[in-house]
Amino acid sequence: MKAIRRFTVRPVLPDSLRPLQDLARNLRWSWHTETRELFQAVDPEGWRPADADPVRLLGAVSAGRLAELAGDEQFVRRLTEVAEDLRAYLDGPRWYQDQLAAGAELPAGVAYFSPEFGVTAALPQYSGGLGILAGDHLKAASDLGVPLIGVGLLYRHGYFRQSLSRDGWQQEHYPVLDPNELPLTLVRETDGTPSRVVLALPGGRSLHACVWQAQVGRVPLLLLDSDVEENAARERDVTDRLYGGGSDHRLLQEMLLGIGGVRAVRTYCRLTGTPAPRSSTPTRGTPDSSAWSASGNSPRPAWTSTPPWKWYGPARCSPPTPPCPPG
Repeated sequence: MKAIRRFTVRPVLPDSLRPLQDLARNLRWSWHTETRELFQAVDPEGWRPADADPVRLLGAVSAGRLAELAGDEQFVRRLTEVAEDLRAYLDGPRWYQDQLAAGAELPAGVAYFSPEFGVTAALPQYSGGLGILAGDHLKAASDLGVPLIGVGLLYRHGYFRQSLSRDGWQQEHYPVLDPNELPLTLVRETDGTPSRVVLALPGGRSLHACVWQAQVGRVPLLLLDSDVEENAARERDVTDRLYGGGSDHRLLQEMLLGIGGVRAVRTYCRLTGTPAPRSSTPTRGTPDSSAWSASGNSPRPAWTSTPPWKWYGPARCSPPTPPCPPG
């Protein structure tokens, strides 16, 4: 049965606790000890490190507990310090900015494509090693200040849960994920309507997708979602499961990731003012060979001597590893 209308209930935090929302929505908490410890202090009984999720935690905390925390001067002071640390982390110069200031020639932006990103269990969009590698690349890029944009797909079933039957057989269960309950924000146009990416398919069909954004420290992660009303049932299920379906299904996923991902990046750059990828007439006859998407369908190479944008993905290659900053 199709829902008539969907709505999400969000907690109303006291003014002194409002920074908790920003901390919960930025996935830096997944590798920042002080932030994780802060959320554990909100509800020591409800916080489980193995499947910690600050967004769900805030939605489950009672109004009485929130009022108690708002009146706890020590907790509010601690919250203020952690929130200020996040603000400084997001706005201050990092290793990459220091290199630019020293005169290094570095790309203005990096687009990083992967079919899965293992950032945290609170965003179950990964299966194994490739996802963990891609997630770690985002975290490292954030810490170094690399102007990177991650691009992937939003799988409505995430990864499956396993259990054993009475006869000892493995059983898989695919829980349905609601993006509104995940640390995601829907990318919207300036008039408030959801942004759309459209791909032309054989037979006059079209594949539509909306774009969700997760914030991984300083790095935006764009996830394309085909579960939109404009699609027919077949196209709507393109992003149902990670590595699911037959060859045709997988091909549609790769097309959406590669072709649609490039369009999603350009939409995001247009809306946010982030430097967009661009191409020009050959100046030296040497294309930028690193310009490609994870699906193998490369965007048009940037024929410039100093390309302003790089396209990378973990499946084929990755950006050169910069030296670690001192300390």
